[in-house]
Amino acid sequence: MEAFLTSSAVVALAEVGDKTQLLAIVLATRFKKPWPIVAGILVATLANHFLAALVGEQAAAFLDGLWFRYLVAASFIVMGLWTLIPDTFDEDDEPRPGRFGPFLATTIAFFLVEMGDKTQIATVALAARFESVVPVMLGTTLGMMIANAPAVFLGNALIERVPMRVVHLIAALLFVAIGLWLLVQTAGWLG
Repeated sequence: MEAFLTSSAVVALAEVGDKTQLLAIVLATRFKKPWPIVAGILVATLANHFLAALVGEQAAAFLDGLWFRYLVAASFIVMGLWTLIPDTFDEDDEPRPGRFGPFLATTIAFFLVEMGDKTQIATVALAARFESVVPVMLGTTLGMMIANAPAVFLGNALIERVPMRVVHLIAALLFVAIGLWLLVQTAGWLG
């Protein structure tokens, strides 16, 4: 349960203001059909985060050792610092409404845009930390849905009302706190 809850909270906070959230708003304003867009986000995120969690769990099993635990801890701290850098969305990356329907366009766009994104990398790190694919995948997917579903339904009005700097700071602090906690555990500084 810890893996699921931690993964949900970390990704929900990290996703606010992320390029995939901006993509959700663009798709919502372009297609004007929120339910297929939300379904596309869900399918793309499940697929993408399953693969990321699998990589993280396998890396933890294969690379088990003290130095790997330090690397995972450091990756959380780096993720925290990366969260402080706001994402932008390039208009050239937008799907064209005439080519695909809202579900397929969203599924493809979200899967591709999420590649190498901080939430995908966080999913790898979380799965390495908890050595568990399904709870991490489900948690990170829930976090993505918590952040992106309202963006689909509320669009730009939501982004204008949410103080992004505060959300990014909270997400960054959460990542750094997890990283520091892992460092303390790995170093054996706890009695």
